[in-house]
Amino acid sequence: MCQNIKVLSKVNGGELLYCNDCDLFHLAYNNLFFVLKQDELERLKLYLDQIDAEYWEEKYDDYTVKRKIPLPSTQENLVIMFNRQELKELQTLLSYDDYEENHFIKVISVDDIDYRLILN
Repeated sequence: MCQNIKVLSKVNGGELLYCNDCDLFHLAYNNLFFVLKQDELERLKLYLDQIDAEYWEEKYDDYTVKRKIPLPSTQENLVIMFNRQELKELQTLLSYDDYEENHFIKVISVDDIDYRLILN
């Protein structure tokens, strides 16, 4: 069990932790949990940064599902789906820099508010 864990980044839906003992990153986001090595984390970050959300939203425009942006896995029948807000939040979570312990600056944007605006 990891004893020496540091919080690297936090967002509303999750957090990114680093364990000094096992040299692994723990990514918890909504109902997902990943344990990643440094190179795996970097590849995930690069992949997420290259996703064209608009393309996937247009491609799956006719689908009734809320989440239309896929994140494939090595398991053929498993694809993790995100909406644009979740993708942006996950990208923000992985865009950590050096930090001060227990000091996080929360920047909120319009995309952080999950509310359907209806103009009358």
